Order: sequence, then C-alpha cells, then structure tokens
Amino acid sequence: MRHFLHTCDLNRRELGRVLELAALPQGSLGWPLADYGVALIFEKPSNRTRQSMEMAVVQLGGHPIFTRGEEVGFDVRETVEDITRIMAGYHAIIAARVFDHSVLERMASTDTVPVVNMLSDQSHPLQSLADVLTMREEFGSLKGRTVAWIGDYNNVARSLAEACALEGALLRIASPHGYGASEAEVARLAALGSGGVRQFDDACQAADGAHAVHTDVFVSMGQESETKKRTADLAGFQVDERVMAAADDDAIFMHCLPAHRGLEVSAAVIDGPASRVVRQAHNRMHAARGLLAFLCEVNDITKGDTK
Repeated sequence: MRHFLHTCDLNRRELGRVLELAALPQGSLGWPLADYGVALIFEKPSNRTRQSMEMAVVQLGGHPIFTRGEEVGFDVRETVEDITRIMAGYHAIIAARVFDHSVLERMASTDTVPVVNMLSDQSHPLQSLADVLTMREEFGSLKGRTVAWIGDYNNVARSLAEACALEGALLRIASPHGYGASEAEVARLAALGSGGVRQFDDACQAADGAHAVHTDVFVSMGQESETKKRTADLAGFQVDERVMAAADDDAIFMHCLPAHRGLEVSAAVIDGPASRVVRQAHNRMHAARGLLAFLCEVNDITKGDTK
C-alpha cells in the first residue's frame, strides 16, 4: 500500500509522474474514483486545502466527505487505528490534516487504504507539489535552479526542501539562530538528491541570484503563545524589495498563504509583478488531482470507468 505522508515518499521519477498528471488538462484523467469516496479529516481548519482536495476528488469522479476532527475524536472517541479501519470500508483514500504527525503514521500502519497527509507538524507535502508545479510552469526543469527559503525552517519548508532535493535544485535557507535546519536534516536532504542545501543568517545572502524566493508566516497555527518571541526573532527576515532585488532579475516570489503583509512579506512584494501566490494557490487543486490519480494508479484503484 502506497501512502503520501512526506514528499520524499515519492522518488524522483514518481514525483515527475505526479506532476505530469497534475499538468494535464482537467477532465483528461478519466474517472478513476468513480463510485468511490475519499475521507477528508480536518483537525486544523483550512481554506485552500479543503477547497482544492474536495474539487480534485470530484474532478476524478469521486465523492469527498469532509469531517471535522472533533467528529472522529482521535484517541478520545475512538483509537486512530479503529477510525482508520472503519473508514477504509467506506472510502478508497483517507486524507487528514492533523496537529501530530504520529497520527498519520498510525493511520498508515493499518495498511488498509492509501493515507494522504494534508498537513502535520512535520510536513506539508501537498503544498510542495503545488510549489514545484508552479516553478516548473515558470522555469521548466528545476535542475540547477536556485530556490531560497526565508524564515523559519518549518513543516512547509521541510517539504519544499525534499521536493527541491528530488528535483535537483539548490536550496538556500535563511533563518535566525535556532530556526534553521539541523545538521542531521541537511545531511538527510543531501541524501535525497543532487541539488544541495546551504544555510545563511542573512536573507539577502540566501536570495542572491535565486530564481524563486519562498517564505511563510512567522507564527503558524498552534504557535500563538509564541507570537511575541517569534515575531521579534524573525523580524529581520521579511521578504521585501531589498531581498527580491538580490535575487535573479526574473525571480518569482512564492508564499503558501495566508500571508501577513508587513510581517514576513512586504505588500509591495506579494502584490507586485514577481508574485505568483495566486497561481501557486490554484495549483493546489491541480497538484492534488495529480497525486490522487497517481495513488489510484499505484494502488490499483481501477473500478472507475472513463466517461
């Protein structure tokens, strides 16, 4: 059984296949999920993830079932394993957006149906698929390209880093002390592909010559109690006109959204000509459709007919 908990659950060839499927016009993939349900469990609220996943399921002929976290009550009403095994009798695929990544690992351990990570504290692999799809649309192959990540090396950054490694892109990370990738993490990424990782304590140095500059909010869901400290620590890592000026002349700006203008990014950058955040957000749906189609292929979910 193939699951998708991290971007690196795909190898380079498989990532290419997912992105190939994602780039195909809507309606060209047939109906591999016809007569099937897909469970979408949300412990954390969402805008883009829910909208994109529900539409991706529909576009493949399936029926998405949105379920709030309190409705299933992981390890409160029922164990994670019991919930997964029961839902596997109703659905071809289970996707979950959770606080604790171990919940996803326990779901996958039942090995009943494919499990998809819609976000956890460790990774956000669906976002990385949309990120790479957007950069490929802009530049073609990412091999030899330079991607800069400015800010906290968080779950979004980790998934992007894995995708860059698989794609052969050089990743530059700029973070204040205590917010960057560990040495062990850099070594892990280096083992995934040929792109390479370098770390900086200055945003402009990391962005120097970069083809794409990425960032994320300074305070994510669940970190609200750290708002004051994180905002102060990361204050020097806003992506502004100065940072973008250090990048390649044709560099693009990317952000997984929601964004806070005047904090992690200036309004002039996110609303300016280099910004690709709207297309990046729209590509969440196309990337999800490509991933689900891929999981149908490799897990032999073949009941649906083309129509």
